[in-house]
Amino acid sequence: MARAFGVLRFITYGAFATTRNVIAAIVLIPAMAQAEQVTIAALGDSLTQGYGLIEQDGFVPQMETWLREKGADVEMINAGVSGDTTAGGLSRVGWTLTPDVDAMIVALGGNDLLRGIAPEVARSNLDGILQAADAAGVPVLLVGMQAPGNYGPDYKAAFDAIYPELAEAYDSQLFPSFFQGILSDDLSSARAQFMQPDGIHPNAEGVARIVDEMGPAVLDLIARVE
Repeated sequence: MARAFGVLRFITYGAFATTRNVIAAIVLIPAMAQAEQVTIAALGDSLTQGYGLIEQDGFVPQMETWLREKGADVEMINAGVSGDTTAGGLSRVGWTLTPDVDAMIVALGGNDLLRGIAPEVARSNLDGILQAADAAGVPVLLVGMQAPGNYGPDYKAAFDAIYPELAEAYDSQLFPSFFQGILSDDLSSARAQFMQPDGIHPNAEGVARIVDEMGPAVLDLIARVE
């Protein structure tokens, strides 16, 4: 009888242990899924590529460090090419969106402005990039760009509207401007403090401020990864 009770106790304990393990596994599955590393490609031009800076001071390495300090398990891919236009970005987006890429930052348009490319052309190229990301199921943070006034009010209005309208059309996140973190009422002072001598590209401190400003939006992008 004692032996039978011992066997019964073993079976009961075994069933309980098995049940406990199953429950633990069910609880852990979501946590394990959330713990998977997120890979973000930053598709852009010299601002993304880190022109004029040592590698670790560039936008992509600084953003990756900032995100990891906030607890995100993330890998950033630098898909920035100096001098690239929206057309160049469109030509590269297919092989940028590898199966490993979970999300994408798109920061293009500055070189289109420097070359006076028609707003409708830039819009079409960015539309193609967002369409490719949408087809791949990859959420996008679209970084806006504002045209200077010297092209005239019609050009400026048409160009500035590209980013919010496309972001709405594709349900993408919109970050107003790459330079949001260093914009100031005193532009000459901001340029002296946070820009390289060319007046176009941010210095290391400028990139750090840009990353601080944009970082929360990138955390939101990570949260959108399924």
